[in-house]
Amino acid sequence: MHLKQGPRRIGQGLSAAVETLGQMSHYRTMPRTKMNPRVFWGASLIIGLLLAVAIAAPGESDRLFQAAQGWVIETFGWFYVASVAGFLMVVLFLALGPTGALKLGPDDSEPDFPYLSWLAMLFAAGMGIGLMYFAVAEPIQHYASPPEARTQTFDAAREAMVITFTHWGVHAWAIYALVGLSLAYFAHRKGLPLTLRSGLAPLLGKRIDGPIGDAVDVFAICGTLFGIATSLGLGVSQINAGLNYLTGLPNTPWMQVGLIVLVMAGATASVLTGLDKGVRRLSELNLVLAVLLMLFVLAFGPTAFLLKALVQNFGLYLDHFFVRTFNLYAYEPRGWMANWTLFYWAWWIAWSPFVGMFIARISRGRTVREFVIGVLLVPTGFTFLWMTVFGNTAISLDMGVAAGAISNAVTADLSTALFRFFEELPGTAITSTLAVTLVAVFFVTSADSGSLVIDTIASGGADDTPRWQRVYWCSLEGLAAALLLLAGGLGALQAATLVAALPFAVIMILLAAGLVRQMNADVAGRTVETEGPPLAEKLKRILSPATRRDIERQIDQVGAPALETVRQGLAAEGLEAEVSREATGLSLLATSGAGTAFHYHLEARERPRPALTALEAPERHRAKEWRMTARSDDVARVRDVTGFTQTQIVNDVLDHLHRWRTV
Repeated sequence: MHLKQGPRRIGQGLSAAVETLGQMSHYRTMPRTKMNPRVFWGASLIIGLLLAVAIAAPGESDRLFQAAQGWVIETFGWFYVASVAGFLMVVLFLALGPTGALKLGPDDSEPDFPYLSWLAMLFAAGMGIGLMYFAVAEPIQHYASPPEARTQTFDAAREAMVITFTHWGVHAWAIYALVGLSLAYFAHRKGLPLTLRSGLAPLLGKRIDGPIGDAVDVFAICGTLFGIATSLGLGVSQINAGLNYLTGLPNTPWMQVGLIVLVMAGATASVLTGLDKGVRRLSELNLVLAVLLMLFVLAFGPTAFLLKALVQNFGLYLDHFFVRTFNLYAYEPRGWMANWTLFYWAWWIAWSPFVGMFIARISRGRTVREFVIGVLLVPTGFTFLWMTVFGNTAISLDMGVAAGAISNAVTADLSTALFRFFEELPGTAITSTLAVTLVAVFFVTSADSGSLVIDTIASGGADDTPRWQRVYWCSLEGLAAALLLLAGGLGALQAATLVAALPFAVIMILLAAGLVRQMNADVAGRTVETEGPPLAEKLKRILSPATRRDIERQIDQVGAPALETVRQGLAAEGLEAEVSREATGLSLLATSGAGTAFHYHLEARERPRPALTALEAPERHRAKEWRMTARSDDVARVRDVTGFTQTQIVNDVLDHLHRWRTV
């Protein structure tokens, strides 16, 4: 019997494991590289072509982008709305069903961060330029020009807050949760690269290594870059408006381009000079200042009214939840949908690889249920508080002492809304200066972190890429924002984002299908363990990184029995197999009568602790940890199997034996 023909039966339990893992049997990862040329240059070419159009004919390109936006809305507006509703249903289904108990990592893995620290990082992920730009502008805009209610009435005020909550609530975070969950599950539990293509492995198998996988990553890069460019455009327009208010600096497109150059220079400096700790501390300070700014408005605004409004806004949000989720104004078409709801859904989809990768990196060891509930509720809760404090205060002032002045300012220029709002509160110059500073730092950190995420995707999941690559993507983000601002202002940025997000929405549907398929297979095939690792080992994993001795003990106590189980199963099939101790670890070698052989090797390897954000120190300066790794003849990449149980290692051996046999 030839080993290449595969075992017919390696014990009843082992055969079940092969069937359970069959969905992944055709996937074969690429060698780790610093750049995937097809993805890197393919995405660059598409982005370059779009920007070339903007350069060649600014006026025509604006009309082209607007025409493309109109076509997408007319043809696929329903698709955006249905997709976002579906994404929310999928993540809730995965969280509340049996799959909710699955770990984002091996079954006995523990979270990398304490619960409160993890929640705090999710809270930080929800902060950004958007909240600064739209905190006053959106509620006032809906109050002044609501889609249904009579303008500038109490009904308009109520509708304004319901719409704002819908756009910034669980729908947005369901999009992020789906991408983050796919990245975390396949990277932390399945040991695949931290790229979008890994989530399609259950559906496409080894074809994910070819043009299909490249296309997935290319569209992810394009959507992310235009989403970041839109945020940068919003940020720089608000900085310009603030400086115009404070110093009289001209508020023009060319001035905004100059500001983009200055701020992107700061982001590039953080990449080149390694100002990681300084920028990280500045970012943390930024978050504290943002919260203090919100508390200032809460204290000096109509405090009692705001607390009552927060409760009522949430109740109205729940009451209108399903209507707003599926509303398309099909019977009464209006352009409002394109400018608001559809733009937001496209913007969140475009941003999802960025935010998704961040929350995936910090969530190893969490259960699916913990992940989904935390991601949906924590940032949403803070956002609701933020929007109520700024939005309801602005509406209250506009209906009272401001006498419509805030509404008029927003109608004239959205970017001036926050500064006109501060005129009605004490300390106007201080709060306006603080707001400009907050937006500028958010600008720098978003550009720097965004370049890291894009570069990770373009490099096949590589964690520590050359700095020039991050500088390249950082520069391209700034260039895209500048050229699209010149081509048509924020309207062109908005149109480009909406169009670029369309193909990635299709990819997200495939990610959802692959995730559901793989998780259900894992639930169906999971064996209940009667005992786990000793308590002392579990506590040690929580309190400190694994040492070499920890991993060598894991190889002896878990890996050796697992490889021996497979050896006995192969021997029962008449195949020659041997488990041997080597200088670098433990190996299983199976040989057929024809002389063909399969090799599976476990060993302890040292590596830097993974970066969580772009603000982490470079790889060579980070603290080290030891991991149990596996390699086999079917793939070139070394896989992290730290914390795997005996059953999981047996399943991993059989999975790769099957791949080796069929490739």
